[in-house]
Amino acid sequence: MDTLIAVAMAVVAVLVGQESRSQGWLELDARAYALVALAHLPVALRGRHPLAVFAVVETAATCYISLGYWPVVCTFGAMLALYTVASVRPPCTALACAACASAIWVYAGLVSHSPSMPSVVGQALLYSSVLVWFGYLARRSAELTLRLRAEQAERARRAVAEERGRIARELHDVVAHHMSVISVQAGLARFVFDSDPAKARGALGTIADTSREALDELRRMLQVLREEDPEAPQRAPMPTLARLGELVDRVRAGGLPVDLRVEGTARPLPPGVELCAYRVVQEALTNALKHAGPAHARVELRYGAHELTVRVTDDGEGAEPDRMPTGGGHGLIGMRERATLYGGTISVGPRTEGGYEVRLTLPTSAAERDRGGAREAER
Repeated sequence: MDTLIAVAMAVVAVLVGQESRSQGWLELDARAYALVALAHLPVALRGRHPLAVFAVVETAATCYISLGYWPVVCTFGAMLALYTVASVRPPCTALACAACASAIWVYAGLVSHSPSMPSVVGQALLYSSVLVWFGYLARRSAELTLRLRAEQAERARRAVAEERGRIARELHDVVAHHMSVISVQAGLARFVFDSDPAKARGALGTIADTSREALDELRRMLQVLREEDPEAPQRAPMPTLARLGELVDRVRAGGLPVDLRVEGTARPLPPGVELCAYRVVQEALTNALKHAGPAHARVELRYGAHELTVRVTDDGEGAEPDRMPTGGGHGLIGMRERATLYGGTISVGPRTEGGYEVRLTLPTSAAERDRGGAREAER
C-alpha cells in the first residue's frame, strides 16, 4: 500500500510539474524529474524508516527549490513524511521535524520572492501543526488499540483459567464422591461375596446405581460445556438441594449413617447458591466416608431470611491431610472457591468433642452476595 501511495504521489507531482512553465517557473528537465522521484518514492519505506525517509524527502525538496523549480511540485511527499513521523515517534521528535518542514516552506517563499511572506509563514505553521496533530492522534489511537487488545487477551486468559477451575471443581465433586461410594461398596461385596450373597448383591446394585448416576451427571456437564449458552435454564445439568435426600441415601448405602435435618421454610434459591451448597455437602460427606472410619454424620440445612446455613458434622476419628483446614486437597480448595464465588464463608476443622465439622453460610439475595464479595475483596 505504501508503495502504491508513493508511486501515485510521484505521478501526480509529475503531472502538476507540467504546469510549471505556465505558472512562471522553470520547465522540468531530467534533473528535476530525478529530484521529484527522490522527493516522493522513498515514502514507500516510511513505515520502516520514518526519520530517514523524512530526511531524504526534505533534502530532495530543498535541492529542487534551490534550483529554481516550482516548490509546489515537491510538497506532497514532504507532508506525508512529516505526518508519518508524528504518528510513530514521540512529540518532541515530531515537533523538531515540523520546525524543519516549516523552515523549508519559508525558504521556498524567500527563493520565489513571494510578495506575501506573512501568508507563506502562516501556511508553513498551519500545515505543519495540522499534520503533527493528526499524526499524534493516529499514534494515540494505535497505542490505545494495542492496550485494548492486550486487555482483551488478558480477560480471555482469565476467563479460560476460571472456566478450567470450574470444570476441575465439577469433575472432582462428581468423580470423587461417586467413586468413593463405589470403592466402599466394591470392598464390601468382595468381603461378603461368599458368606452373605444377598448383601453382596445389594452392594453390587448400589455400585450399578451410583455409576449410572455419575455417568448421567458427567453427560449433562459435558452437554453444557458444548452449548453456546450454558446458563440456559432448560440445560441446567447440576443437582439442587431438592436432590439432597438422594445424596444422603447414597452415602448411607455406602456404609456411613447420615441424618438430614432441615430448619426453616425450604424455598427455591438461585441455581448457583443451591449448587454450591449441594457440592459442599457432597464433598463433606465424601471425606467423612473416606476418612472418618466408623462414624455417624449429620447434615443440617437452615433457611434464614437472607442466608442459607449448611452444617455437616461427623463423630469419626480420621484426620487425613485432605480433611485438615490448611491442607492442599482439591476438595477443600473447591469448597472455599465456591463459597468465595457466591459471597459466602466456610469453615472446616476438627471439633473439640471429636470428629469434623464443615460449616457454610451463603447469602441468598444479590445485595447480600455483593456485600459478602466486597468484604472478601477487602480481606
